[in-house]
Amino acid sequence: MEHFSWVSLIPVVNRLPDHTVVAAVVAIGLIAWAFVARRQLAAAADPVVPDDGLTARNILETFVENFVQTVEGVLGRGGRKYVHVYGAFFLFILAANLTGLLPGLSPPTGNFNVTLGLGLSSFVLFVSYGIRANGLGNFLKHMVGPIWWIGWLMFPLELIDMCVRPFSLALRLFGNMTGDHLVLGIFTQLTKFGIPVVFYLLGWFVCIVQAFVFTLLSLVYVALAVGNHEEEHH
Repeated sequence: MEHFSWVSLIPVVNRLPDHTVVAAVVAIGLIAWAFVARRQLAAAADPVVPDDGLTARNILETFVENFVQTVEGVLGRGGRKYVHVYGAFFLFILAANLTGLLPGLSPPTGNFNVTLGLGLSSFVLFVSYGIRANGLGNFLKHMVGPIWWIGWLMFPLELIDMCVRPFSLALRLFGNMTGDHLVLGIFTQLTKFGIPVVFYLLGWFVCIVQAFVFTLLSLVYVALAVGNHEEEHH
């Protein structure tokens, strides 16, 4: 049975894959949120004092405050320079996951092309951060290991392990989100009232956890790539 899609009702746009359109909408929405929060911060009489009520700025500042603690827990105080990048990772993945809970929308993270793109982006970032922090020579030397005479064995193993990481990130996110939304869709069709509410609550939990797991693993990979350089420099 073919599922209804809101994207199919939009002329011209319906020529694009659903997950591509929804991913673009999510990205534009997050950028608009950041822009509004930035305007509210600039217009504040005292930037230190929060706005009254629930505003885009207050929500974003609360998220950043808590996310900074998570990053520092993995990377130390020197990890603050990575907050903007991996905060964007988390928010995009979370919003993309949650779109799957809305009828008529195809979640971008339910498509392997999207999750693979996220995994490869994470790979490029932690490798570039590692090379920037330690230099190419030290970065490669770290892959050889502390015992030089078994470096010929350790280097290919480390290289394989590093190259597998983006695919493991992509498969984990894709598999969990596909399974979650598939179960939700099945039980929603079988039981129209009552029981689907439980699975919607479970779906919310899975969406949050999977966004956090992807981001946390990416931060761990950064920590492994940069080593103790950032903390010692600080």
